Amino acid sequence: MKVKILHNPRCSKSRATLQLLRENGVEPEIILYQETPPDAELLTSILKKLNMKPRELMRKGQSEYQEMGLDNQQLSAEQLIAAMIKAPILIERPIVLANGKACIGRPPESVLKIL
Repeated sequence: MKVKILHNPRCSKSRATLQLLRENGVEPEIILYQETPPDAELLTSILKKLNMKPRELMRKGQSEYQEMGLDNQQLSAEQLIAAMIKAPILIERPIVLANGKACIGRPPESVLKIL
């Protein structure tokens, strides 16, 4: 089984999710998404798997959210996805991809349901 984690090593939830995966015998491919942001195709795929709209995957408390004017309800899905690519810190974390599914590791234990 191929498992990927969009990981931020500075985030406690992300670290806990990675540790939980390893404790369950899974060594995921680690994607440091802030260094290597996902492209529009991957983000669109993740959103579809999560059954979410782009704004729902965004960390609205980040200063970049306000600075980039992302609270504007007129912005399209494509514009919001482009903003997440430009400022990947806006992407909720961690995201685990496994078995054709996706899950946000909040709480970390929630990712076990897709393994």
